[in-house]
Amino acid sequence: MSRESIKTNDSKKHTPFFGIPLIMPYVRQYVPTVALMIFLGALSSLADTVFPLFNSWALDHFVADRNLHGLPVFLGLYLLLMVLQELDNYYCLYQCGRVEVLIDHDLRNAAFEHLQTLSFSYFNQNSVGYIHARTMSDTERIGELLAWRMMDVVWNVSYILFATVVMIVVNLRLALCVLVVVPVAVAAIMYFQKKIVEDNRIVREINSRITGNFNEGITGMRSIKTMRIEDVMRRGFASETDKMKHASVQTVRHSAMLTSLITMLSSLALALVLWGGGALTMEGIVRIGTLSVFMSYAVGMLSPVQQIINSLSSLISIQVNIERFTGLIAEVPDVVDTPEVIEKYGDNFHAKKENWEPLHGEVEFRDVSFMYPDGNEMVLEHFNLKVPQGTNVAIVGETGAGKSTLVNLACRFYEPTQGRILIDGRDARDRSQLWLHSSIGYVLQTPYLFSGTVRDNLRYGRQDATDEEILEALRVASAEFIVDRMEKGLDSEVGEGGSLLSTGEKQLLSIARAILADPRILVLDEATSSVDTVTEKAMQDAIAAVIRGRTSFVIAHRLSTIVGADVILAVRDGRIVEQGTHGDLMRRKGYYYQLYTRQYEESVWA
Repeated sequence: MSRESIKTNDSKKHTPFFGIPLIMPYVRQYVPTVALMIFLGALSSLADTVFPLFNSWALDHFVADRNLHGLPVFLGLYLLLMVLQELDNYYCLYQCGRVEVLIDHDLRNAAFEHLQTLSFSYFNQNSVGYIHARTMSDTERIGELLAWRMMDVVWNVSYILFATVVMIVVNLRLALCVLVVVPVAVAAIMYFQKKIVEDNRIVREINSRITGNFNEGITGMRSIKTMRIEDVMRRGFASETDKMKHASVQTVRHSAMLTSLITMLSSLALALVLWGGGALTMEGIVRIGTLSVFMSYAVGMLSPVQQIINSLSSLISIQVNIERFTGLIAEVPDVVDTPEVIEKYGDNFHAKKENWEPLHGEVEFRDVSFMYPDGNEMVLEHFNLKVPQGTNVAIVGETGAGKSTLVNLACRFYEPTQGRILIDGRDARDRSQLWLHSSIGYVLQTPYLFSGTVRDNLRYGRQDATDEEILEALRVASAEFIVDRMEKGLDSEVGEGGSLLSTGEKQLLSIARAILADPRILVLDEATSSVDTVTEKAMQDAIAAVIRGRTSFVIAHRLSTIVGADVILAVRDGRIVEQGTHGDLMRRKGYYYQLYTRQYEESVWA
């Protein structure tokens, strides 16, 4: 199924059929099951409609006539109907739960798989919370509402239709006594339902702010304590909870008013039936059993009306969840392999490694201009640079200068706006992203480890690595002491995001992971910025050994660590203002000279 088959229009406020057509490609395989659910739900409502008729017959023939003839048959049929309805209910509920789980499963897998194909720009422009809500909350709500709310609508609509038909057939006058109340109930329910929906929306918005304040109050506790603003945080949190309290009480008030009104209207319908039916019974036109039928329908008719409106409101609100989910699925990556490349090299999930050429590591920027997808000016313009295999390129500049741009282009995390980037003499777009990324080792400034053991995390670098190879990578990265001090060694847990380790230890393990992958191109994004001076010296020795013979890009904060680089690129305001060796740039006494001397003076005075 192509992404083009699912299009959303955020400007539309309403989508026909509650937005369900937008996700039909994902639920189409479950249509037969949903149809079975609808049929079983209608049968169950039919049984609920028939039971009052059984009661009517029993009152007229066994009670009023004082005749027990046919009682065994009646009881048998009554029990049979009860058993059949319970079986119907069981299978219907089972199918509803099954459909919910299956739809939820498929939508989440589709969303997560699609996220793996999106480019860096998408994650730069969308927060983790936003993406998490699309993948988890929206899919869960879609599955739940499509299974259960739809079933509620089917059952209640069927019950009202069957009951209306029965009442009209049995006695039109008494039917009108019940049905005359329905329009009033519908109007009242719709009015209060709108109020309740608005109240709930306000509560959800306030709750989001409370959650944000709570997170800040916990994660920012160190800053709160040092700035002594505990009272400010307490008053801010209390203000939001007070607002939520008042909004929640308003919701409860409207719900209570609606419940009371429905009860009153049901009582009114029952009173009308007793008034009209009582007169007809006294005249001998209607028997007591028939009157009991209408009493049952008068009491039970308005609750389904309320549930239908509630369910329709939920199905209407699901449109937002559907549009947000399909909006995620419709996102097109900025970096896409051509069909011809995919045919030869495979995609991110189906690699054709037998067709992969060896990657040597020569990188060339040829007349490259670049603008970020969400930007409005060129970051690079007509930039040319040839990086022979095995060259060590250092990129320096102040914080926010744009040092990562060149690396992101070389790694093909972004495509150049103009010009070409050649890998081993061929346009990078002539080969697959996975082919290139499989030969790149990237050590981030802020290291990230996955939940699991040390061994699991290092094997993300190479899945088939042996323990001996893992230990050797740790030794080269000067990180073996981490495993030595841990009770279970390589089987020790690192915690969520590496929470059981220090930042420096996580950085060392990230370097070991890159070493284990044995990449042809190595990227170090200020990899030594989170370690102490002693550890940094050991890491520098390890890095020097690792980058030997490999093409490497080193984004450096401490300029003393890159004086031996083959070429240094000085970046300022998103542009490369100087390039050359350390000696060349120092002799020019330009921007790099200023950065280096200022940092040297700061280190001396420190």
